[in-house]
Amino acid sequence: MREDRSAWLTPPNAAAPDTRMSTQATFRPRAGRWLVAGLPLAYLWLFFAIPCLLMLLASFRVPGEFGGLAPLVGSDGTPALSLRSYADLFGSTIYLWLFAKSLAIALVTTVLCLLIAYPLALLIARSPKRWRDLLLLAVILPFWSNFLIRVYAWMILLGPEWAIAKTINAVLGVFGIEPVTLMFSSFAVILVLVYVHLPFMVLPLYANLEKHDPALIDAAQDLGASPWQRFRYVTWPLSLPGVFAGAALVFIPAFGIFAVPDLVGGTDGIMIGNVIKQQFLETRNWPFGSVLSIMLTLIALALTGLAALAARPRRTAAV
Repeated sequence: MREDRSAWLTPPNAAAPDTRMSTQATFRPRAGRWLVAGLPLAYLWLFFAIPCLLMLLASFRVPGEFGGLAPLVGSDGTPALSLRSYADLFGSTIYLWLFAKSLAIALVTTVLCLLIAYPLALLIARSPKRWRDLLLLAVILPFWSNFLIRVYAWMILLGPEWAIAKTINAVLGVFGIEPVTLMFSSFAVILVLVYVHLPFMVLPLYANLEKHDPALIDAAQDLGASPWQRFRYVTWPLSLPGVFAGAALVFIPAFGIFAVPDLVGGTDGIMIGNVIKQQFLETRNWPFGSVLSIMLTLIALALTGLAALAARPRRTAAV
């Protein structure tokens, strides 16, 4: 028989390996990750997942006689569940048109914010240190005032008796065009939405552009690249994570907002967020309002997912 030579190399009094030390070593990193991610996950479950689940359940309920939700179990003992709210949504073109209109306004707002914020963020990122903090303070300064006060200020500025409306109508009069009303229109809604959400586009772009290595621009210049080529092939691909982050921060709130269209939009600037508010607070048709809210959330998540998928290969190429 062949002898087990490994037994010769093992001291007779050697202790067995302690598995508790390895278990503790693997437990500590996991516990640290859960401690760091536990609070954000709990926040998302408490204020996003659970409300969405309640909204989904309410969408299958029946509206009550005086608004709200009818009892879950009817007088005959059967569950009071219905798909009528979904049928009302897909059976009427007006709500689908409002979704399309809100989507278009949110996209226009996002594109305008990007066109305005990118040069501003690039200017701040390439400014000297002493001016950079002052420019960032100017971007953040509107957050120090109340949201409604800023919207009310735009209501005054867009009024027919103020300089903006008079100047535009004077220019239109030269070309024989009838005067226009700036307030209570889709133009006013987009203008105020761009003003409100512009800092949310500037800050992510600045955080990204400020980290770019200037040596990459110098290397492209040494290779004969023009300023446009340096921006197209170096700066823009590296800034795409900031672009997509800022676009998400602007598009999602602008898609479902209702305060700005209520104040400056009127009947022409109504969006789907106004209809959802009306269903919950005025009409008190909670099941139909829940259906509209679910569709709004699904569309926003779907578009965000498509944008993330479109950005993935570009990010890989940029890296």
